[in-house]
Amino acid sequence: MAACCCSLLFRLLLLLLTFSDSPLKILGLGVGINYGQIANNLPSPSRVSYLLRSLNISRIKLYDADPNVLVAFSHTNVDFIIGLGNEYLQNMTDPVKAKDWVLQRVQPHLPQTRITSITVGNEVFKTYDHQLWSNLLPAMQTVYNTLVDLGLDKQVTVTSAHSLDILGVSYPPSAGAFRQDLVEYLHAILNFHAQIKSPFLINAYPYFAYKDNSNEVSLDYVLFRPNQGTVDPVTNLKYDNMLYAQVDAVYSAIKAMGHTDIEVRVSETGWPSNGDENEVGATPENAGLYNGNLLKRIEEKQGTPAKPNVPIDIYVFALFNENLKPGPVSERNYGLYYPNGTPVYNIGVQGYLPELVYSSASTKNALSIYGTLVILVIAYFISPSSHVNWLAREGGIEGKNTIGGKF
Repeated sequence: MAACCCSLLFRLLLLLLTFSDSPLKILGLGVGINYGQIANNLPSPSRVSYLLRSLNISRIKLYDADPNVLVAFSHTNVDFIIGLGNEYLQNMTDPVKAKDWVLQRVQPHLPQTRITSITVGNEVFKTYDHQLWSNLLPAMQTVYNTLVDLGLDKQVTVTSAHSLDILGVSYPPSAGAFRQDLVEYLHAILNFHAQIKSPFLINAYPYFAYKDNSNEVSLDYVLFRPNQGTVDPVTNLKYDNMLYAQVDAVYSAIKAMGHTDIEVRVSETGWPSNGDENEVGATPENAGLYNGNLLKRIEEKQGTPAKPNVPIDIYVFALFNENLKPGPVSERNYGLYYPNGTPVYNIGVQGYLPELVYSSASTKNALSIYGTLVILVIAYFISPSSHVNWLAREGGIEGKNTIGGKF
């Protein structure tokens, strides 16, 4: 009963914030977010659902098909990309095992949770595991055929996410080309994308280029700040940031393989707020500039120089810092938020992570809070002079951690 009351409280407060003219007025973002969970200190999925909805983020990418998350976001009109890890690829080439996975992990959540895509594998060609390379396309095809057999292919598509090092040539963008050792695999994968009309996903990080060549790569160029930019000598197109150049290089590589009918989307991009001593540029200031300036361009629905009429489609990495991720310090510091809901830096938007304050063992207290809040919400709409902070104080709810400012 207490848990039910908590959920109702959260919903009422979210409703109030949505219609309020208070300083906590939420802002909409035309961006997706990567919700990674390699950590032992993250807030519950139900609390995360309120945070993301307060930010008006309606697209989330997972690296698995966590049922706790999918249930927490049911009936929220949030679109989900769910993931099948590389460890599943061999099994997914078996139609029986693929069908079992879809029946257990996907179908039970439809239609109440809006699952729109399945990424089969993540950065498979970065592994140099040739068995994985060989299994990728058959796994994608088998999962897709399973969706067709179950009548789910119209609402759920199939793709895979690739690291940018699938490119053998990335500059100038018009000369973009895939690595020769991957051409055989990627040509067949591109044919599959064209057949089922699904996007080609890339994980693009200008940060890595700057870290490895900080003496040659302009920081302004990678952070979307004013700079001289570069001009593609073949197309004469001017690029004022590296991310757009990277995306157009992928478009060129795809075109070189005979396709102009496949959309490129950025499944990951971001900037770390902390790093090891040799990880140049990993600071909160640079991370805030990168993500903040990127959001402004997304809000403007910008396209790249080669695709000016196609607004760039991006999922920012990541929602939270993840304390159990292996590797250098930067790997654990890509989050917009700390796990306690505190923003890592200011990117110009406002969010709300709800937290109840009541005796954990007392259902009676929860009911009392619920009753009080119902009365106060009614009073709020009757009296426009009511204030959210007063409501939160009187109702026993704390509003934590807004990110101040506007674009």
